[in-house]
Parts: sequence; structure tokens; C-alpha cells
Amino acid sequence: MISPLRLRLDAAALTRNWQTLARMSGRAACGAAVKANGYGLGASDVVVRLAAAGCRDFFVATWAEAAVIAPLGGVVSVLHGVRAEDMDAARSLAGVRPVLSSAAQVARWQAAGGGLCDVMVDTGMNRLGVSAEEIRGGLLDGLAVETLMSHLACADEDVAMNAAQRDALVGIADRVTARRLSLANSAGIALGPDYAFDLTRPGLALYGGVPRGEFAGQIAQVATPEAQILQRRMLRGGDTIGYNATFTAPHDLPVAILNIGYADGYWRGFSGVGTARVDTAILPVIGRVSMDLVAIDISAAPALGEGDWVALDYDLPEAAARSGVSQYELLTGLGARFKRVWC
Repeated sequence: MISPLRLRLDAAALTRNWQTLARMSGRAACGAAVKANGYGLGASDVVVRLAAAGCRDFFVATWAEAAVIAPLGGVVSVLHGVRAEDMDAARSLAGVRPVLSSAAQVARWQAAGGGLCDVMVDTGMNRLGVSAEEIRGGLLDGLAVETLMSHLACADEDVAMNAAQRDALVGIADRVTARRLSLANSAGIALGPDYAFDLTRPGLALYGGVPRGEFAGQIAQVATPEAQILQRRMLRGGDTIGYNATFTAPHDLPVAILNIGYADGYWRGFSGVGTARVDTAILPVIGRVSMDLVAIDISAAPALGEGDWVALDYDLPEAAARSGVSQYELLTGLGARFKRVWC
């Protein structure tokens, strides 16, 4: 079946973004967060390209995600640790480590033989992670820890909490026999060398997101949704279009109905503010974005018709500002109906 939706993916931009982040990481190794199916772009395809560029450390959320990319090379860390239900996978997947984040997970891992693992310590996020007090109390004694990591809560802002979390990680590091320390996500890399430690873990910026101003002009767009025109029609002056009749044509204008909607991750926030384009022609979204359909004004490209393709403007910082949807959601929400095309 031929999909009416394409997600055009720029492999060179992805590689350049990782190289930029690796350079900004200084002496630290630069890994890659490829959870949520590579932030929606396709984890296997992302891993193959980043591994070819030199990336060796990959981060996923679950063991099911790890199983997909484990055969592709590099080392995979599972950020959600290891449940009892995960132990069979943990024993069988080569090159995959749990990131232990609770006393129960530590006990479970030790009971299974206590092989090499990573550990998440909570330094103020209050989400996942063992506490500094538990570590000082001996929770990790005898455990073979490769990477002791934490996660910045506010790295996209210039706030005192960033330094407090950094200092908390340093303050507990000498109590753990870990080979590496890791703290910085994409935004954390821009905070400077004091946050890089031994390993950085970028995610959003790999895929074209810009979490801090320092990245402006350095991070390239990777993903561009493209949709096929399902129908062309003419609105007469005074006609309305779409749910709740939120758009009224001020005069006669040609309209194209696109085979895309919020079920594909093109969110309702783009209603009346999103744009598409063909070559240099800008085509405004008119009316409400619905589940499977979007209407655009094609006055600037009147030759367009049924079966033609248009690209949706999807520069992540700009698209987030227009739609009110975060850059993360714009990526990870891209649906399964897209045919992912790497170029």
C-alpha cells in the first residue's frame, strides 16, 4: 500500500547535529537518546546512521526498545531500569545495561548476578533515581557500575538548580566505583564543560530541536512531513470550511484538502497558523485541523491538484511557537501512517 503521507528525513542533518553536539561536549563522549522510536523518526534508522558517525552509547526507555536496536552495534542503556518482567530480556540481550533507579531494582539485579549496570541518582528532579542518602548508606556497594548518571530538571533555563544538581552529582561520585559520570542532555551540553563530565546524552537537538539559544544556527532541521492532496475545491466569498466554521473565505479562493491531521501528529494547534509550501509558495492552513484532514489556501500555487504533494513547515522552534506544542511532542507524535523516507 502506498501511503498518502511521507516523513522526509535528512540523514546528513542528523549526522551533522550529532557531530556538533559531540564537539560541544568537549572531552566527554557523546551518546544519543533514541527512545520513543528515535523521537518518532525510526530508532533503527537513527542508530545505524549515528553509529556510522562514531556514536557508541545509546539510550532507550524500555527493554522492548532495546531489543530493536541491540543488534545494530554500540552499547544500549535502558533508562527505566529492570522490572521482574524484564529479567529474561536483560539476561539475553548482549551489550544492553539497565539504568537502576530504585533499591528494589538494585536488589533484583544483584540477585541475578549483579553484572555491569548503570545507575540513576536523583539530584533534585524527583522523578527516577536512588537517593544520595541510599548511596551513602551502602546501597551500591559491590555493584559493578559503568555510568553513574543524573538528569537536569531545568537545563533549558538559566537557574541556580542546574549548578545545584551538578554539585550534588559530584558530591556523591566518590562513594560509587563508577567508571563514568553523566548529567547533560541536549540543553545541558550548552551549559558548558562543567556539565559534560564523561558522557553526554543528547536527544532533542539530534533531531532538529533547539532547547537553548546557544544552538541557534548550529542545529539543522531533520524531519519534514509531506502530505498528498486528496481533493481540490473552490471556496466562494463568504463560504466557511471545517469544524465549527472558524474560517470564512474573504473572497473566492482555491483550496486543497490534505491527507493529514492530528491523528498523524499534526496537532490542532496548527489550526489557522500552520503553513505548507511547494517550492517558494507559502500555503496557509485554514480552518480547524481535524483528525485526518487539513485544508490549505493554494492561491500562491493555483496549479496544484489532486495527487500532488506539499511539505508542511516543521522547523521545530518555529512550529512549537506557532502551535503551542512543545518541540518534543512535535517529534514524538509523528504517527505510524507516515512512510519514513531518508535522503
